[in-house]
Amino acid sequence: MEDIHSVEIVPCTNSRFLRPKRVKYTQNGVQKTWDYMHVHDSVVILIYNPKRQVFYLVKQFRPAIYMNTYHRLHGNPEEKDGVQTLPGSEGVTYELCAGIVDKDVSLKEIAQSEILEEVGFQVPLEKIEEVTSYRGNVGVAGSLQTLFYAEVTDDMRVSAGGGVKEEGEMIDVVELPLGDSRNFIMDSSINRPGLLLFAFMWFYDTKMSQSGNSS
Repeated sequence: MEDIHSVEIVPCTNSRFLRPKRVKYTQNGVQKTWDYMHVHDSVVILIYNPKRQVFYLVKQFRPAIYMNTYHRLHGNPEEKDGVQTLPGSEGVTYELCAGIVDKDVSLKEIAQSEILEEVGFQVPLEKIEEVTSYRGNVGVAGSLQTLFYAEVTDDMRVSAGGGVKEEGEMIDVVELPLGDSRNFIMDSSINRPGLLLFAFMWFYDTKMSQSGNSS
């Protein structure tokens, strides 16, 4: 996963996932323009095994994180002779299981499919709980993301997960013990999205308060 080399920047002339656009509008009598990105909505799932008291995260390489780090350290690579390769670990993230909404099925069914593909658990639909929906990247994309929660048991596991290899996914499943989770989510040396913090805080406030567990 972290063996990254031969990095180069090329024009993005056609994409299945990103469509840059510019909108013109008038707000309170003032003409304005705004550049935005049309992207898919998505689902994300916090997965927890209450018997073993572990969460399941996905670890993967994110080129956007990698290149953001590059820009911060070395500036714009397009203004240089090429991209100086960074350690692959600079682009590795720890995230919740997630996927884009690109099928004509319910959001809960998409969440169920992503849990199976990425983490390897076959979870019944009635065991998947919708938590809330919110907007992401409000200045750039504004897409709708829906957070789900699923409790799993060992007998629900039917595969090792790891994503869809035919689509080029390389995902490691990581078990995070409940007792280590508070330190983990606040460790700024770990690449993790802001949603992960929110999901865990929701868990502490809602699920742990119900069970009386103060780990």
